[in-house]
Amino acid sequence: MKEENMPDFEYVANALDLRERLDKVLVKAMPGFSRNRIQQLIDFGYVLVNDEEVKRNTKVRENDIITAEYPEAESLEVVAEKMDLDVLYEDSDLLVINKPKGLVVHPGAGNPSHTLVNGLLYHCQDLSGINGITRPGIVHRIDKDTSGCLVVAKNDKSHHELSHQLQERTLKRTYWALIHGVLEHNSGRIEAPIGRDKSDRQKMTVTAINSKPAVTHFKVLERFKNMTLVECQLETGRTHQIRVHFQYIGFPLVGDLKYGLHQTLDTDGQCLHALAIDFIHPTSEQAMHFEAPLPTYFTTLIQKLRSGDAV
Repeated sequence: MKEENMPDFEYVANALDLRERLDKVLVKAMPGFSRNRIQQLIDFGYVLVNDEEVKRNTKVRENDIITAEYPEAESLEVVAEKMDLDVLYEDSDLLVINKPKGLVVHPGAGNPSHTLVNGLLYHCQDLSGINGITRPGIVHRIDKDTSGCLVVAKNDKSHHELSHQLQERTLKRTYWALIHGVLEHNSGRIEAPIGRDKSDRQKMTVTAINSKPAVTHFKVLERFKNMTLVECQLETGRTHQIRVHFQYIGFPLVGDLKYGLHQTLDTDGQCLHALAIDFIHPTSEQAMHFEAPLPTYFTTLIQKLRSGDAV
């Protein structure tokens, strides 16, 4: 439990931070916060350097003690909606949800309501405010047509700690995917930078232009006549990463209308499931592991492939 007058965040500047702007130092030290959010905290006096209020462009010195308080999250304008959520785990700091296929994670253009965030606000109401009004509690996302494990933060401290684990790659996400083609390698590593597709802004692509490094590890679980079931571990978390990487190596996901083949086998979206998630609990510091069972459409298709009923 936090002691009275104890800051929510404390950081001692080192030699690498010397003469850097305060907001730039905190972007690295507080990975769960955007630069805009950090600048707001500084501007409103929630960040102190050696117990004094400072400006966002203050130059940091070695051994400066930087502390921050997390203000109460602003009132949310997103409407809470009653929703049948599949909660795998919940405590005062976080939830782990088994998100169904077809559910958008947070409100956005074209999806102002009926999202996971709307359901979460009805379910628990106390969510972290780091990501702003439309994305409360959302530490990481999975696509609308991807099902499975998603961890949600209930307060800013938990959000910061989980985001830090995500950045340091100690928060591990395991996916199962069904891909077109028979993959000969039993395991492998796909390393290819991902950025926005210049010809279609709604798509991502492997490119060296305005891209970020992306790494996906995979191993083959089962081979069928024309398809392969693979398990994937994300080393990075780029938008549509697994879908883009397997398209790039010539094995697009089954049912993926955006990156795959026209042949969909009536899957109503890509065959991609976030099977498991592992992280260290932000308060108890215990190792946590959760699994979400494969949805019925996925297990049914695998059974058909085993029996030879599916093409």
